[in-house]
Amino acid sequence: MKGWPGAGGLSIRLRILLVGAFGMMLALVLAAWGLAMLFDRHIARVAAGDLTDRLEHLVSAVDIAQRGAPVLSRPLSDPLYQRPYSGRYWQIEASDTKLRSRSLWDFELDLPPQVYEVGQSSIMGPQGDTLLVVARRVMVAGPAGDRPLSVAVAISRAQIDAARVGFLADLAPYLGLLALMLLATLAGTVTIALRPLSAIGQRVAALVAGEERRVGVQVPLEVLPLAVEIDALLDARDAEVVRARLRAGDLAHGLKTPMQALLGEAARLQAAGATEAARGIEDITNAMRNHVDHEITRARLIDTRLNRARTKAFCHPAEVAAVVAGVLRRTPRGADLTIDLDCLDDLMVPLERADLAEALGALTENAVRHAKTRVLIRCARAGAQVLITVRDDGKGVAPTLLESLPGRGLRLDQREGGSGLGLVIASEIAAAVGGILLLRNLDEGFEAEMTLPSTSGVLDNFHSN
Repeated sequence: MKGWPGAGGLSIRLRILLVGAFGMMLALVLAAWGLAMLFDRHIARVAAGDLTDRLEHLVSAVDIAQRGAPVLSRPLSDPLYQRPYSGRYWQIEASDTKLRSRSLWDFELDLPPQVYEVGQSSIMGPQGDTLLVVARRVMVAGPAGDRPLSVAVAISRAQIDAARVGFLADLAPYLGLLALMLLATLAGTVTIALRPLSAIGQRVAALVAGEERRVGVQVPLEVLPLAVEIDALLDARDAEVVRARLRAGDLAHGLKTPMQALLGEAARLQAAGATEAARGIEDITNAMRNHVDHEITRARLIDTRLNRARTKAFCHPAEVAAVVAGVLRRTPRGADLTIDLDCLDDLMVPLERADLAEALGALTENAVRHAKTRVLIRCARAGAQVLITVRDDGKGVAPTLLESLPGRGLRLDQREGGSGLGLVIASEIAAAVGGILLLRNLDEGFEAEMTLPSTSGVLDNFHSN
């Protein structure tokens, strides 16, 4: 169907894919952000638990000296407490004494009172970094009695942030793989879901080609109302065409009797000696008759198109050409000529036999009328088309008439005089199935060429199935 892609912007398939892809990417980004938040909270809880264990270990290693000052009975095993600014720190504070890990160097942890109330908090570290700290107030037994101490252990949040970054780096390939799988699933789902729409497009194309009469109801439920409306519109169109055809036919037939009466009056005027007046009436009446016959033919052609849409009509040009040639050979003019046939027997065209006979008969009658000695009817294949040509060895058409007409060859509906009506019929019969009729002068004679679509391949496939 020409003109469909891009006719309404982006296709439905592409719109669904774009919206779905955007939604999935947004969901994956939010999922990654949520996982990072959860991981951060989890690692913070793990770190706080580790700090609590270290604080208890630190408290167990504290003794009170004779003078009441806190001392470590044994060094902590973690070497990070010995390396300056390593990110691992501890601090013990008494009323008049402070003990710090070597990693704090000359820095003291500034612990607000609320740290001891909530158990853990965030404070500034020795290098301006943020520390996660766990602090507790404890009582340690000494020689002079229990001594209150404030004990805190801390870890740099940079280590937690590095763990989160590493987690996201490890997660990224799996998120990418998940995105690809989701996109593939979306593409497959859209393809399967929209496949019935392609079938509808094929049914509409069959309507245009005349292979089907209606869309029908064997369509997805979502587009069933559209199919019903299209079929209702086609029914209304057919009914209106039939009514118009009947009105045109009635009008044309109704005018035949008055025109016959006018010809009778012309004959009486001729007998009375009024030759000029009689000739004028005859000319006008004949012109009216040509128009009436033309409209009757158009009405019949419309009916032919409708019948073709309802039924698949096919015929063999070779058989029709043989019948037409046989009839014309028995006419007085045809008996004096040589009418030859050069037709392939396996050609088929999508026309009723009677329609092709009328079109070919009009072309051949015209050739017989103007030929000197010979008429040739040829039916040949040209790719996916069938060429039917009728040649005669007459004088042809006046060159001035051919030169004055636009297009590739002669447009038959512009022929002068009433004798062109049959050629107009042939032209319209060809156009009814997507064909074309051209006329051209030859070096000696005249040629009418009718190009029609071929249906041989279609029928061969049908019979083979």
